[in-house]
Amino acid sequence: MTGRPTKFTQPLADIICERIADGESLRSICRDEAMPAKSTVLAWLADDEKSAFRTKYAQAREIQADSFVDEMIEIADDGTNDWMEKKSADGETIGWQENGEAIRRSQLRIGTRQWIAEKLKPKKYGSKVELEHGVTSGVAELLDAINGRTRGLPSGD
Repeated sequence: MTGRPTKFTQPLADIICERIADGESLRSICRDEAMPAKSTVLAWLADDEKSAFRTKYAQAREIQADSFVDEMIEIADDGTNDWMEKKSADGETIGWQENGEAIRRSQLRIGTRQWIAEKLKPKKYGSKVELEHGVTSGVAELLDAINGRTRGLPSGD
């Protein structure tokens, strides 16, 4: 009797990591009858003896973030469904109108991929926080006050 694979093999692990790196979700990979169940893959990831698989899986997830960024560009550049023909009651084309549903769906697809990319590779795709270089006036005044108070104190000699 054949069924889903449950035994860890390197070729199977490589296929899983390749598919993840190409942007496919673990859930969709594990729907494939030739692949192990998601719970099996998660058990492999938790197994201390499979640290090489864990490392390769983590690398595949980072590459997946780059795949998502590529997909975001494709989605944003694809305007094929952004406009639709507007027809009169008798079916005659009278112009074009924006297809709001398609545009909102594209925004959702881009936003989802952006969020995932930020989580998978935060140093590269996460929100940047600008730090102010130098000391703000409030902090400078506080430091001056502290230094002024300590200057008047006798030394511990």
